Amino acid sequence: MPRSLVGGDLAVPEMAQPYMKKDDDDEEVEYSPFFGIEKGAVLQEARAFHDPQLDVRRCSQVEATEVFFAVTKLFQSSDAGLRRLVYLMIKELSPSSDEVIIVTSSLMKDMNSKTDMYRANAIRVLCRIIDGTLLTQIERYLKQAIVDKNPVVASAALVSGIHLAQANPEIVKRWSNEVQEAVQSRAPLVQFHGLALLHQIRQNDRLAISKLVSSLTRGSVRSPLAQCLLIRYTSQVMRESSMNTQNGDRPFFDFLESSLRQKPEMVELEAARKITEMDVTSRELAPAITLLQSFLTSHKPVLRFAAVRTLNKVAMTRPLAVTNCNVDLESLMLDTNRSIATLAITTLLKTGNESSVDRLMKQITSFMSDIADEFKIVVVEAIRSLCLKFPLKYRSMLNFLSNSLREEGGFEYKKAIVDSIITLISEIPDAKEIGLLHLCEFIEDCEFTYLSSQILHFLGNEGPRTSDPSRYIRYIYNRVILENATVRASAVSTLAKFGALVDTLKPRIFVLLRRCLFDTEDEVRDRATLYLQTLGGEVSIGNNEKDANDFLFGSFDVPLANLEASLRTYEPSEKPFDISSVSREVRSLPLQEKKAPGKKAPAAAAPAPVSAVDAYPKMLSSIPEFSGFGKLFKSSEPVELTEAETEYAVNVVKHIYDSYVVLQYNCTNTIEEQLLEDVTVCVDASDAEEFSEICSKPLASLPYNSAGQIFVAFEKPERVPAIGKFLNLLKFTVKEVDTSTGEADEDGVEDEYQLEDFEIVAADYMLRVAVSNFRNAWENMDPESERVDEYGLGVRESLAEAVGAVINILGMQPCEGTEVVPRNARSHTCLLSGVFIGGVKVLVRLSFGLSGPNEVAMKLAVRSDDPEVSDKIHEIVASG
Repeated sequence: MPRSLVGGDLAVPEMAQPYMKKDDDDEEVEYSPFFGIEKGAVLQEARAFHDPQLDVRRCSQVEATEVFFAVTKLFQSSDAGLRRLVYLMIKELSPSSDEVIIVTSSLMKDMNSKTDMYRANAIRVLCRIIDGTLLTQIERYLKQAIVDKNPVVASAALVSGIHLAQANPEIVKRWSNEVQEAVQSRAPLVQFHGLALLHQIRQNDRLAISKLVSSLTRGSVRSPLAQCLLIRYTSQVMRESSMNTQNGDRPFFDFLESSLRQKPEMVELEAARKITEMDVTSRELAPAITLLQSFLTSHKPVLRFAAVRTLNKVAMTRPLAVTNCNVDLESLMLDTNRSIATLAITTLLKTGNESSVDRLMKQITSFMSDIADEFKIVVVEAIRSLCLKFPLKYRSMLNFLSNSLREEGGFEYKKAIVDSIITLISEIPDAKEIGLLHLCEFIEDCEFTYLSSQILHFLGNEGPRTSDPSRYIRYIYNRVILENATVRASAVSTLAKFGALVDTLKPRIFVLLRRCLFDTEDEVRDRATLYLQTLGGEVSIGNNEKDANDFLFGSFDVPLANLEASLRTYEPSEKPFDISSVSREVRSLPLQEKKAPGKKAPAAAAPAPVSAVDAYPKMLSSIPEFSGFGKLFKSSEPVELTEAETEYAVNVVKHIYDSYVVLQYNCTNTIEEQLLEDVTVCVDASDAEEFSEICSKPLASLPYNSAGQIFVAFEKPERVPAIGKFLNLLKFTVKEVDTSTGEADEDGVEDEYQLEDFEIVAADYMLRVAVSNFRNAWENMDPESERVDEYGLGVRESLAEAVGAVINILGMQPCEGTEVVPRNARSHTCLLSGVFIGGVKVLVRLSFGLSGPNEVAMKLAVRSDDPEVSDKIHEIVASG
């Protein structure tokens, strides 16, 4: 882009960039660099270029303004090349609404020019800089341009429509007839842009999209680009309608299959890619795989890359379907394009058999040094999956991963290797000792603090359970001597774990920990002091040695946000802080205030944040009627019982005890002219047979814009997850209030207000409590408590929907990110943890699989501190 245009000479190209500023919400907002500058002041402002102390911001602003106003004069030139530069300059500078008028008339004149190049570019520029008001003035010209005989002009109008539809969808929708005509154009680009705009206009009407796709799949689309779009839209319609390709009526799938034989290659590739993403049978998938296999030997790198990338994705979920391509994939391992070679190797790792593992590992070793870290990570993850598939090959794969740790690489690459070794150790028992030694050797030279701490933590959990735990002590203590404070503190904790779990090592650990008492870092000294006193029996934690070990080395099951909130509200006294009083329930997001638009809802009516949740036990124990109920087990999140814009806002919090349930109704009066008195909630529990109402605590008065609480208590069988539906009716006496004086009438009228029903469900008896290491926690549970059964979940929208439904039924905390289901996965394992009413720890393994078209089967394995609770979990799932 020319910096200045003087006498037709072009200076060195340089783009004048718009300035950026940040508003109060720290969101970047773009504005014109010549905003507010008057044309007459430009020359005066240009003196800023001669200042001894240059103001860069001011100079750039003056330059952009000067260039813009100079460019507007060049509309007089008839030189085509110069005119094109003018259009580009105006579009890139994006003048403000005050300055658009300077060029609008010239651009509108060019829109009606006899020169097609002027018309097309003027349309693009004008649609880029105008607002909705000016758009209505030129709408007629744009509609004419869409059906123009010149394809360049028509495409310019269609592309402009695609951009304008973002801000002015209602105006663009009026162009449907013209756009429909453009879709039938013989010009490839016009048809492509027309189809894209027509889909955007109808995107919110599923039936209209289906009709559009149905009409176009009969063969009226000739443009290769438009055919690719049509293939995408067709697969979208099939996905949204959950169409079964196995029945007799399958015109959409037949269109996709026929596209596998449509030239050019881009159409064939797009059809193959969409078919592989669908839930189809092996017979229906075979033609797409055959086409992709033929592209693997193409002389065009782009075709080889596209084919191997698609096959790589298919291999993640259906490796057997790709097995026939292995010979061609092996030839690509030596491809000069490193991206293609990487994808070929990772695909082979997913589809290869046990006999080919060693040969693949040798080829990969020489290959790794030639690729970037991002490709290395892909290879490492593929090797991890292959090792889990063929566990007997763990030695060669662990050696490969260990050698990779010694090579150059960034943090993400090294972390991927460490995570893979940890996974293999956890899943393959025979790999434990070799894998741990590889990790110990790595931390000798590890430059990443996080990885060193991660390895030490894992070593403390697994090392004491090996045949010779003493071999790891040297590696751990070296970290105390040679590393930074963070790693030294982690090493001290790891040493203490060995001392607590291996009696023969305890004297040696005592000596090493005493040396740590002279460390320069407070955290290291404090940890060493605590561990020495605990292991030596000087500090009593709990009733026995197991309690002490659980306290020091067990998983920390108190959410940090809850602990922080409790510590902030703790008032120093003779009674020490009790960590058992902190809520164990995981709350991922603070609950947000819900109120009607335009109404000011008081803060007291908002759902309680974490700190308020921790305050529930104190509040309830202060009420005499509930003081004898025992320890509060759980308080639910508020459930709304009224709509957002009603006269009274009411929500309910369910407080769960071992033998009681207290319903706390939070009420807000939003009518300024009313005072409510003697407010109570009549609860009909006829659909909750196991609950019997024992007492209620009404609200004496509820003025405008204030909140109050009504309590109703029920008794239920002890430690039984009783469920049921509760019907609620708000009753009160309403008195009129003079808003000018604030005085209420003496006489009132009894009234009532119907509230929504709600249910107490099984999930209300489960706390969402996370565990830091699920595998260790599972192994530490008594195997005799395990209960396993299989369930058919029926037809589901997706595997992810089925996983989410079971998690909601149980109300447990997903562990290690297993609640996320990979795209196109046909099987998935989800790990859950929680604490059942009565303080019983529960762990759950859920294994999901697709047994047919969207038919989901599930295997449920439960371990807990009480075998009866394991049975109850199965009962909950069976009834849910």
